[in-house]
Amino acid sequence: MFLQVHFLTSYHASLLNRDDAGLAKRINLGGATRLRISSQCQKRHWREWMLERTAFPRGYRTRHFFGRIVKPRVLEKGIDPELAHNLILHLGKTLLTAAGEKEALDKDTLAMKQPVLFGNPEANFFVQLIQEAAQTGDLKKGQELISDRLGKKNAKALMEQAGFANPVAGFEGALFGRFVTSDILTRVDAPVHVAHAFTTHALDTEVDFFTVVDDLAGDETGAAHANDMELGSGIYYGYVVVDVPLLMSNLTGCGRSEWQEQDPTGARKLLELLIHAIAEVSPGAKLGATAPYAKAECVLLEVGKTQPRSLANAFLRPVELKAETDNLMSCSITALAEYIQAMDQMYGVNGDYRFLALSPVHTWPGDEPALSLQSAIDRSLDAIFGDSR
Repeated sequence: MFLQVHFLTSYHASLLNRDDAGLAKRINLGGATRLRISSQCQKRHWREWMLERTAFPRGYRTRHFFGRIVKPRVLEKGIDPELAHNLILHLGKTLLTAAGEKEALDKDTLAMKQPVLFGNPEANFFVQLIQEAAQTGDLKKGQELISDRLGKKNAKALMEQAGFANPVAGFEGALFGRFVTSDILTRVDAPVHVAHAFTTHALDTEVDFFTVVDDLAGDETGAAHANDMELGSGIYYGYVVVDVPLLMSNLTGCGRSEWQEQDPTGARKLLELLIHAIAEVSPGAKLGATAPYAKAECVLLEVGKTQPRSLANAFLRPVELKAETDNLMSCSITALAEYIQAMDQMYGVNGDYRFLALSPVHTWPGDEPALSLQSAIDRSLDAIFGDSR
């Protein structure tokens, strides 16, 4: 069972996502260069917004989990700082060595070589283990206790043994996965797949030259500072796919085939929050200089068991204005609807259900009725989980 989210959002003059040279990110599609927003950029902003609105345990994507999360909490328990440091160092080295990462922890800072996504339940478990080791009153005995408890098990096996419920890597891991280059804490596959968003029309940017005036310059002339930045505006098409059985598996620990037997309350809340984030959260840089805040004016939700497919090729030919009364958003909506109709004629309707949220200022030339965003979300989640509210 898949949930597909297609959206069109218009942004005014802004610099939403920059490359290493400070320029707006680009992609070539259909022979025309477009502005682009990376999937990583979008996911980060969605995660931050969702984090403030969910009761699910969070995760920490960091190299400094042992030194800046675990160690302060251990010290709060009144354990001797030197003993605590050495026990945490032993715990981290033992765990990472079992995962195939030798010498992966700095002995002074407790920092790892690569960022890893950890969750609060994991932090709780490690703090508890260090406490037990410290109670032996001896570093060597404490290290032996940690080694005995950890053995050669990875973190997933340890957490199952300790009785912690999923998601051990927080709701971020449950949605967006946990990727590592080795077996550190085991890998979590991402049920949420995010495409890079791009403009439905050809790129059109300009370089904004700006200066800073010194308020106390007196008789001095000229600017105190001068610089420039690239600005662009456009209609962006974005696409997200959610593998619902995998999401349920990540949240509950069940097998994929057992997802319909689980309580859907948590997954339903997360998906509702995710769709709102997709439609309402701007992945913007240069906030103070451009105020790049916008909401999607067209959101199409599809639910079904058939293989997902992007509608990006609706914009293989860059959208252009055909009449003086046209605007690029309306033209993009029309192109999206016409492409869906063409694909339906070739393959049949993709999925079992399709729900459209559309601003009343636009017209959808397809068969789907226009709904409010919340109504479209409710109907799509009812189609997945049943009316379990």
